[in-house]
Amino acid sequence: MHGQFVWYELTTPDVDAAIKFYPRFTGWGTQAFDKDYTMWTMGGVPFAGVFRLNDDMRAKGIPPNWMPYVEVENVDASTEKAKSLGATVVAGPNDIPGTGRYAVVQDPQGATFGIYKSSRQSIAWDGTPILHRFSWHELMTTDHNAAAKFYTSLFGWEKISEMDMGDGLMYYMFGKNGKMYGGMFTTPKEMAGMHPFWLVYINVKDVGKAVDIATKAGATIHRPQMDIPGGSIAILGDPQGARFALHHVSAPAAAPTPAAKKAAPAKKAAVKKAAPTKKAAAKTVAAKKAAPKKKAAVKKAAPMKKAKAKAKAPARKAKAKKAKSRPKAKAPARRKAKAPKRKAKAKK
Repeated sequence: MHGQFVWYELTTPDVDAAIKFYPRFTGWGTQAFDKDYTMWTMGGVPFAGVFRLNDDMRAKGIPPNWMPYVEVENVDASTEKAKSLGATVVAGPNDIPGTGRYAVVQDPQGATFGIYKSSRQSIAWDGTPILHRFSWHELMTTDHNAAAKFYTSLFGWEKISEMDMGDGLMYYMFGKNGKMYGGMFTTPKEMAGMHPFWLVYINVKDVGKAVDIATKAGATIHRPQMDIPGGSIAILGDPQGARFALHHVSAPAAAPTPAAKKAAPAKKAAVKKAAPTKKAAAKTVAAKKAAPKKKAAVKKAAPMKKAKAKAKAPARKAKAKKAKSRPKAKAPARRKAKAPKRKAKAKK
């Protein structure tokens, strides 16, 4: 459905290492798309992809990263609309033969994300937490109010709730049809200078156990586990440096609450649908994953790696990310399956 998150891409310097790392605490499977692109699967169904961060991408300032794609009804029309709203198109629109069409866009504040339309049945996420799937998306930006207007106009996202985390920092939660997809907040003064970026959260059964497994496998903790209304979160960096977050929910249908700064008990109680904290999370994402150069570099990042491994970069506060994909089953594949293709330029 238009406006739902539908695909994710990991750009990493060591694909084999990544393929061994993530399944340890997620149970993900893999499926080869081609010699350059591998898809992550759950129950045999692709939902994300991974491809190698090459020297050319590194030279352009692109660091290891995860980038999300949002489903749209018409990629070309959405690309033009994004441009009219002040966004910059960094890759596409391009086709993934037999799979779909994609584009990589940088919002007016500088955060990078992808848009995708599958030619097959969609596997877009409707906002219901699913174990071991990405089920929360956070945007740290220079002006979350302006960003909210942009994404609302582009994807039809709605304001579900808003929380005061103290010191004037507001956490804006968005979604559609009453289901929350994630949150966004304005960069705090202490993090001034960090480039806007998207951080994706993986829903796990137990954050503490997942963190223990991940760290023993070489992960770095950027934000220690923190209990929040509705669940618990933690921000990590994989062995190659790509940032990601973990969270678990304490109650069905409840989404983790922004744990950036624990607001007053009264306020927290009020926010029943907690979401993974952004403020705390933001602090953990290194400023390395979002530099403007990264965005420019992102131009080369596109779901399909075949053309020239393009990268995308929804980077965690450090710097942005990007990528491509195509699944063979019902999910967007990197270039043959349903993943957005990065054929634009040696990026993904």
